[in-house]
Amino acid sequence: MVAAVSLQNVHKVYNNTCVVNDLSLAIQPGEIFGLLGPNGAGKSTTIRMLTTLAQQTQGDIVVAGYDVSRQSAQVRSKIGVVLQQISVDADLTVWENMEFHGRMHHIPTAQRRTDICRWLDYVGLSDRANDKAKTLSGGMKRRLQIARALLHNPSILFLDEPTVGLDPQTRRRLWEIIRELNKAQGMTMLLTTHYMEEVEYLCDRIGIMDQGKLIESGTLKELRQKHGEGIVMKQKGERWEYLFFPTLEEANQYLDQQPDKQV
Repeated sequence: MVAAVSLQNVHKVYNNTCVVNDLSLAIQPGEIFGLLGPNGAGKSTTIRMLTTLAQQTQGDIVVAGYDVSRQSAQVRSKIGVVLQQISVDADLTVWENMEFHGRMHHIPTAQRRTDICRWLDYVGLSDRANDKAKTLSGGMKRRLQIARALLHNPSILFLDEPTVGLDPQTRRRLWEIIRELNKAQGMTMLLTTHYMEEVEYLCDRIGIMDQGKLIESGTLKELRQKHGEGIVMKQKGERWEYLFFPTLEEANQYLDQQPDKQV
């Protein structure tokens, strides 16, 4: 099976600092792959390279069968992107945000209107179509971003920390939307996150990044069998230390004993 997303020995250097270091990874069609790691691990930079927003310094990246360096336009036609930052135009209505995106992708008028209605209904924003985006809550804006990313019918969806800063109820609603897209439509997805419960609920496989390197990869079951049920991440200076425990209880017991713990 040809991978939907493939990275081979990818490096990204900014100002003589290697922020992605020899990253090799393959995501299969229909898979949800989660990249987990602390701030500065290289997750967002990886997303930016995969979505043609940044050029890799070294290595090969293929998305939907196209080389991101030489065939960026073809890549962009096959992917949807939901970035961590809210990127909707606050002064346009919900419908106008969708309309603008559809025109940018040259979707014919009749189809564009049908698809806008379809995706706004899918994310539960049909009743807000004529409201300006600035009147929406944070969770609604994120749902609008997802609807917009789906409008041109991409085969691969990239989500960079899609639920960061959202309340638990809104986060769960977005999880359901993401999982339904994958299960019902077979959409391939790569998401980055800080939340263990997010990857546990959504992801078929998980990769853990630290300091630009992929230090672990596998299914949740495989990682638990290898390392145990619990994980504690400790920051030491600019580095992160990963401590694994056979059970969650032992991990929580260790965490409770730490004078400088952060939950």
